[in-house]
Amino acid sequence: MKHYSFSIGFTVLCMGAAAYWGMHSGLGIWAALWLTLVLGILEVSLSFDNAVVNASVLKTMDAFWQKMFLTIGILIAVFGMRLVFPVLIVAVMTGTGISAVIDMALNDSERYGEVLTSAYPMIAAFGGSFLLMVFLSFALDEERDIHWLGLLERKIAAIGKLESIEIVVALLVVIATAAAIDEALQYKVLLSGVAGIILFVIISSLDSLFESPESSGNTAEVVARNGAMSFLYLEVLDASFSFDGVIGAFAITRDVVIIMLGLAIGAMFVRSMTIDLVRRGTLDEFIYLEHGAMYAIGVLALIMFLGTQIHVPEVITGLIGVAFIAASLWSSIRHNRKGARGCANASTIGE
Repeated sequence: MKHYSFSIGFTVLCMGAAAYWGMHSGLGIWAALWLTLVLGILEVSLSFDNAVVNASVLKTMDAFWQKMFLTIGILIAVFGMRLVFPVLIVAVMTGTGISAVIDMALNDSERYGEVLTSAYPMIAAFGGSFLLMVFLSFALDEERDIHWLGLLERKIAAIGKLESIEIVVALLVVIATAAAIDEALQYKVLLSGVAGIILFVIISSLDSLFESPESSGNTAEVVARNGAMSFLYLEVLDASFSFDGVIGAFAITRDVVIIMLGLAIGAMFVRSMTIDLVRRGTLDEFIYLEHGAMYAIGVLALIMFLGTQIHVPEVITGLIGVAFIAASLWSSIRHNRKGARGCANASTIGE
């Protein structure tokens, strides 16, 4: 529980703030508390696979960059992506100043929500393409030696021998999505999707981009550079996950303050789960857990592309993610049991 103590304390503060806001805004104390709790649970359910992937990257980082992710990264995730980023989107969409948008969010939440929702096709194309690249880079990795789905995964990974095939696949999905949407939004959706792919490629390539003969043999510089790139990768990954939660929250309530508090609680618990997974060595113990998270990310990416056309209820997205995680966890447990029985049999034969 020690990894969750800060999140629990943070939740108490947020629930207190929600009660105060509910009392003074006319929403009502109990309604405010209930909505904040629901939004927090929604965020955790949508982002549990995010925590697993975060842990797989975080365990490779040194102590300094782990601390940066768990401090500065939290501020970016909680306040940057759940509060500042939606305001910036509405400001760009309406051509309105930041202060006017903040006033709109607090005093005309219906209009604020409508503008933010209207931007969803572009947000989904950007986040969906980035997440799709994350999944494809994993699924098409021919050097991966652990395969959850056996022959099927090995066949898919073999396609990775084709140069830059994941970029080609992602571009085809983006083009198909843009072609299917309203003509007025086609260019924006296409541009947003391509931007997501480009950002992933840049982040994935920054190690070699900044590598120099002088620093290539310096272990400290290499570790610091890799830590910085991993930090940037995790922040963009978290941003891609947060898009769905922020937009989906408006289907539950239009109160911006309650949305911020609820999503902040969820984001904090996702960070705690990430720490817990790293400290316990859970990914090493349950070898297919990362696979489940990656498949959930792939499905989420496709749902985001589909979401440019129709609304997919957030509960479905959350349940799919949980289903993949649960299935991969169960497969890992079965694998460990078989290994234990094999060791026991070998020991008996040895006797």
